[in-house]
Amino acid sequence: MLGGTASASGIFDEPLNEFKSVMATRAIEDFYDSDTKRGFYGGGRIDGRWGFMGPIGYALGGLPPDAPLWGAGYKNFVKENFNRTMTCQSYMTSLPLETNNITLDPDVKDAWGLPAMRVTYKEHPDGLKVKQYFLERSLEILEAAGAKKKWGNPVRETTSSGHLMGTCRMGNDPKTSVVDKFNRAHDVPNLFIVDGSSFVTSGRNHPTCTIEALAFRAADDIVKSAKNGSLFQRSAVKSA
Repeated sequence: MLGGTASASGIFDEPLNEFKSVMATRAIEDFYDSDTKRGFYGGGRIDGRWGFMGPIGYALGGLPPDAPLWGAGYKNFVKENFNRTMTCQSYMTSLPLETNNITLDPDVKDAWGLPAMRVTYKEHPDGLKVKQYFLERSLEILEAAGAKKKWGNPVRETTSSGHLMGTCRMGNDPKTSVVDKFNRAHDVPNLFIVDGSSFVTSGRNHPTCTIEALAFRAADDIVKSAKNGSLFQRSAVKSA
């Protein structure tokens, strides 16, 4: 699971001055829960961010479709509008699919002659509906906020992400999961996998805090098991 995103931007009459000091964002979760009336399962949040995180990012990928892309007109547009642009960035559900997986390629080898990693991913149609819905809500927010110009990035399938989740799902049954509730692998003695791979769903917010919470819990279990000797006993039994 990669976590779906959608974004819309607007240019305002007055400078926003949000580039000063540490960037702060404000997120709303009005559309966090599922609602069958929408015609899809997912939900998420809308995060108000300034520009594209900085002047270089804004200049390279934050301009509206009809903005000049070269010469004096381009430079003037960036200069005049960087500090007047706000982006509504949404983060939303990505449904888990068995067909999305990571395997070792049977044919392709890496530089060391080992099987290369093969990532197979195709977005669920539900995910595209969620993106379109959040894009429309974001445009409505920018309109209500008084943007003199607004636009949305086209809704497409997710092809990259900074938040990777799934493939080593958590569960009680070794037949259907990779790690237990303390992130300990079912099949490999004393292997703990503590990252986003243990997620059984993508959630509807950025996963960092949840990963940190799972890491603290796994660490507590490791300490307790080490102190009472069960950590090493389990390893000995498994190895035998």
